[in-house]
Amino acid sequence: MASGAVAPPPPPLTGARRGFGGRGVLLRRRLAATPMKDEPGVSANGGKEEMAADSVNVARKASLPGLSSSSSDRTTVTPTPLHPVEPSDLRFNRLRPSVEESDCKYKRYFGRYVAREAMIDEEYWIAAWLRAENHYEDQSGDRYVESFKRKYASQEFHALKKRCGKQYGEKYTCFVAVKNDDIARTVLNSVVGTLDLCVRHPLHGEKYPEEPGNSPFYSRIYQPDQPKFAYLTNVCVAKYARRQGIASNLLLLAIDAARLDGAESIYIHVHKDNLPARRLYDHIGFKMVDMDGARHSSDLCLLSFSKH
Repeated sequence: MASGAVAPPPPPLTGARRGFGGRGVLLRRRLAATPMKDEPGVSANGGKEEMAADSVNVARKASLPGLSSSSSDRTTVTPTPLHPVEPSDLRFNRLRPSVEESDCKYKRYFGRYVAREAMIDEEYWIAAWLRAENHYEDQSGDRYVESFKRKYASQEFHALKKRCGKQYGEKYTCFVAVKNDDIARTVLNSVVGTLDLCVRHPLHGEKYPEEPGNSPFYSRIYQPDQPKFAYLTNVCVAKYARRQGIASNLLLLAIDAARLDGAESIYIHVHKDNLPARRLYDHIGFKMVDMDGARHSSDLCLLSFSKH
């Protein structure tokens, strides 16, 4: 279920339908595995309120080598891109950080989970994979969908790391929801949800999202004398973990973090026809400020959460 603007998927790999020829069956078997298969299934129809996906900014091309991870009773193949071209330190047999090791500024406990900032690269990668899974959720029958997911996830992983690494002008944080129990789990089998938060001052020439007439051209210099605002994006939850309050608690944590970072208003986009997501956001406290989508795409609505 998509809850906001989703960027166009990355283009199919050049020669995808020609180059794999007779190896198609073997390739599909190799790519068929998806993350977190050690959990019991939950009705996907019942989980629509907990899955929302917003705009994903796809950045430079990159790939990671194939890796694997073992759960307690079976082997799970980690989703990776097709063509490894650079070394990586990602290890999905790595155990998740304990609560004591999770020295995070923002943290929220609920049920069997804890929502917090992503700490290690493996968590960023799984967050990127969840977004790829969500983006292609309605195309599961496509012959090459698994390779498209891996390319999408690889690009999003590197873009996410780049965004979160910025030190000036804006603060970008990736939040994840992680299983919180006494079982020794790998990172691969722990992350069940993700959300991104960006807090910044407006740029020179830029208006706040809810203000009409925003010019597409403005300076890349921030206005530190203007109030900060926050934007939420990439809200998504693993299919098997939906309807457990994961999206709601990720949103509440991000709102608290935005307030602590000085944001006076918090914004999110949602597709007009995504009624479950709109009900979720309304329950959290978001209000419609652009029903007609005149300021952005006609398919989107802008919602605002104000601390006042």
